[in-house]
Amino acid sequence: MIIGITGNFGSGKTTVSNMFRKHGFEVINADKLYHGIYNKNKVLRNKIKKEFGTLNRNEIKKIVFNDYKKLKKLNEITHPIIIKGIKNKIQEIQKNKNDGVKIALDVPLLIEAKMQNMFDKIVVVKCDEKTQIKRLLKKGKHSEEEIKNIIKSQMPIEEKIKYADFVVDNSDALEKTNNQIEAIIKNINLKLV
Repeated sequence: MIIGITGNFGSGKTTVSNMFRKHGFEVINADKLYHGIYNKNKVLRNKIKKEFGTLNRNEIKKIVFNDYKKLKKLNEITHPIIIKGIKNKIQEIQKNKNDGVKIALDVPLLIEAKMQNMFDKIVVVKCDEKTQIKRLLKKGKHSEEEIKNIIKSQMPIEEKIKYADFVVDNSDALEKTNNQIEAIIKNINLKLV
């Protein structure tokens, strides 16, 4: 069973992934996987440097979240490499574990990268924009304007929900989110039997 977890910036995908981990899922975080690949892959870094004139990830973020064409170009460069890395990681986990292994992938751009076919089920995590912005501001990494630009650059959550087998509303207390995860797992387990 391979579950794809997606949603927009600050919706709580990692929180939801960790809840799946507590229920015995192996979790792969696409962003962390990409950072590992980025650090080792000279060809990738050269392409990015040639396209954006820098390898500084904060500078690249400023460029792409203010220019849709540049964001599209970055995705064209990175998505094939990320998808290959994810497939390799899934195979590695499946090889080292038994056949009944359950894997959950935290993939922010799952739908944008057209990865839906890789998953048995897709979970879309949503939360209201006010909560989203408040949470992201609390982390102190971005200004409110930067957060709004990033949110605006992403596929609208209503669009992502069209691809979902399950939707988790993470706007409220963690206990409510966890209850939703438990209901999803119960539903999946019933269908597996």
